[in-house]
Amino acid sequence: MLQTNLTHIETDEQFQETIHNNENVAIVCGRMGPMCLPVYDVMERLEDKYDHVAFRDLAFDSPVSHNIRNLPEVRDFTGLPLTVYFHNGEVVAATSSIQNKAQVKQILNESFKKAA
Repeated sequence: MLQTNLTHIETDEQFQETIHNNENVAIVCGRMGPMCLPVYDVMERLEDKYDHVAFRDLAFDSPVSHNIRNLPEVRDFTGLPLTVYFHNGEVVAATSSIQNKAQVKQILNESFKKAA
């Protein structure tokens, strides 16, 4: 299990429930390493500001990570973490490697427009 303050996805059922029961989802799939820690931190800091987005993490080395690793959108990625953004169960954006707060906010704002 990852040592973050994000909600963890630990089973295939939790993954499916998360992407199908939430309109907007951001999942960080990684390890507790130097490229991943800053992304977890950014997600933790943004979670309260984006209440219309479900922020989750998923351990890259766990069996459930196949749900992220096997997505065509991340097939050519070589760095961790893999961060995937879902809207209504469909992938709308994906990144790999370290992302700063501004980069994550840009994706959130473009992918998950808040209803007026």
